[in-house]
Amino acid sequence: MTARVDTEGLLRELTPQVLGALARRYPEQFDACEDAVQEALIDAAAQWPHEGVPNNPRGWLLAVASRRLIDDWRSESSRRRREDAVATLEPDESRLPDLEEGTPGEQDDSLRLLFLCCHPQLTSASQIALTLRAVGGLGTEEIAAAFLVPEATMAQRISRAKQTIKKSGGEFTMPAGGERAERLRAVLHVLYLIFNEGYTASSGAELRRADLSREAIRLARMVARLLPADSEVIGLLALMLLTDARRDARTDDAGDLVPLAEQDRSRWDREQIEEGVALVGAALRRGPTGPYQVQAAIAALHSEATSAEATDWPQILALYRVLDQLDPSPIVTLNRAVAVAMVEGPEAGLDLLASLDGDERLAEHHRLAAVHGHLLEMAGERDAALECFREAARLSTSLPERRYLERRAAAIAAN
Repeated sequence: MTARVDTEGLLRELTPQVLGALARRYPEQFDACEDAVQEALIDAAAQWPHEGVPNNPRGWLLAVASRRLIDDWRSESSRRRREDAVATLEPDESRLPDLEEGTPGEQDDSLRLLFLCCHPQLTSASQIALTLRAVGGLGTEEIAAAFLVPEATMAQRISRAKQTIKKSGGEFTMPAGGERAERLRAVLHVLYLIFNEGYTASSGAELRRADLSREAIRLARMVARLLPADSEVIGLLALMLLTDARRDARTDDAGDLVPLAEQDRSRWDREQIEEGVALVGAALRRGPTGPYQVQAAIAALHSEATSAEATDWPQILALYRVLDQLDPSPIVTLNRAVAVAMVEGPEAGLDLLASLDGDERLAEHHRLAAVHGHLLEMAGERDAALECFREAARLSTSLPERRYLERRAAAIAAN
């Protein structure tokens, strides 16, 4: 046994390697492989903190998970389900992974697993759930708690996702050509959504869920190691690092939201900022330029400003215009409207914001009303701003954001 280490972190790192190794050997049994790995993780989590980590922890997990598969396939119920095919489905002991040698291609296995979890026939919610379960090593209960749904609901979602992959004939192989590029975009989008939900929780009493944002960064680092020449992969990692560097300054001692302009910048993680700035610089030089790189460049400009007043808003506005060409969306327009207001005045920002009136994608989203209120307050239209902040607070499902918006409304009403 080796010295005691961070068991949880090690298990999460090993999860995609172990599951990938099993799924590559038994590609028709992904569901059973995933269950076997989860059981092996449970055994390890119970034993390793007390007995120490094995000298070959990956081999230990592979052995336990493989034997779980054998036990399942040899059970009475399995034999009845496979009466006509037991000889071909039952794994041979000789096919068990070599416990002393690393499995060739284990890094490729991790990437294949991510691509499989982001299968195009799955919904975004299912892709996220399956990625956190199969690649992140999170239990169903943890994932359900993170997204504030019952454990049974999340279990059904994960089960349906695995069945969808099985029925679609999804294979444990890397897609080729254009399909690979499409699937990689889905992988990056899923990691981006996981990070955003962790950085600013969409609902609940806490502003953020640090476990999700940390997991997204860990997975992004893994993909960056596997695809170091892909500038958008590096751009996404840089964006996460630069954004997450502000985490400790985003709330006060009471847990209330502190907006970017009012944050104590001495609490920002400078080491993380330096890494993010270096990464985005390298990605932009390498090209081609993509949306994650542009967002990371915007985050870098905010991070390098010594104060809110020193922010290079003209450059940020120029980058938002580029982003709007590369990846237009209502959220990009919202952020560009703020940048326009800071450079050209609030009236110009409000004019741009008017283009979102009637956009059904933002009909029930609090951010449109919040930005509207902010720009109206900048323009001196206090009564209209008050109504917008009240509307934004009503729509917000995040308690910290709701309290912040209510404070903004109360401050206007008091003056």
